Amino acid sequence: MRRSLSLLLATAAVALLGTSATAAAQSPGIPPPGTNDYSCRSTAHPTPVILVHGTFADMTISWNQIAPRLKANGYCLFALDLVARGTAPMDQSADKLAAFARDVLARTGAAKVSFVGHSQGGMLPRYVAKFKGLLNQTEDIVGLAPSNHGTIQPLAIPAGVVCPACLEQLAGSPFMQRLNAYPEAPEPIDYTNITTRYDEVVIPHTSGYLSGPAEVTNVTLQNRCPNDITEHLGIIYDPIAYLWVKNALGRTGPADPNYRPSCLGIG
Repeated sequence: MRRSLSLLLATAAVALLGTSATAAAQSPGIPPPGTNDYSCRSTAHPTPVILVHGTFADMTISWNQIAPRLKANGYCLFALDLVARGTAPMDQSADKLAAFARDVLARTGAAKVSFVGHSQGGMLPRYVAKFKGLLNQTEDIVGLAPSNHGTIQPLAIPAGVVCPACLEQLAGSPFMQRLNAYPEAPEPIDYTNITTRYDEVVIPHTSGYLSGPAEVTNVTLQNRCPNDITEHLGIIYDPIAYLWVKNALGRTGPADPNYRPSCLGIG
């Protein structure tokens, strides 16, 4: 049953891509609530947080739940759209993300930024930090179902007809090999990777995990909340996943590996 649903979702994504390469390149560009206020300053949380969406998505549809909740908790938030909804070669989106982060740093006067990203957006900040000169200006990278080591999802190959980033996110691709050459989690950044056992896109879900030498916390939602059935697309709307994000951003270091969120998503 779950396998059939996963295949259906993945097939639907490929069908959507096939409508038009031009349509895929368009993006609403509407910042979600509470984001991109460059006058924002927070004593409680002085590090600005940049929200990074995944492949085929955009900031408008990805962050309408997480952004207002983090804003209400005192964070200064910023969001952008990656190139061609994140379907372009990832180095192009990395250049855009790096420039955006530098603009946030310059305009807010902050010493560092943190990133919260979904799927490609959970992995791409690592590439930006490692290869675009932002290693020492990044405090946290929090990934929701991040494609850190790529995927063995076979439908990434046909999707690659209009989505170069899909092919780059295949496990073992040249992009992934370069990104994950030692050290895959370089200091001084703190890394939190939040995965779900029911991920139908990043397969296996543990490919989102990282190892040091920096501090890393790897989370599978069901290890704490067995009844959480969120999958790849739903994780950015999952209240339990949000609690892990909040824990990661609200403390020194990555998320507390001993943290026990409310399995009702209340906290």
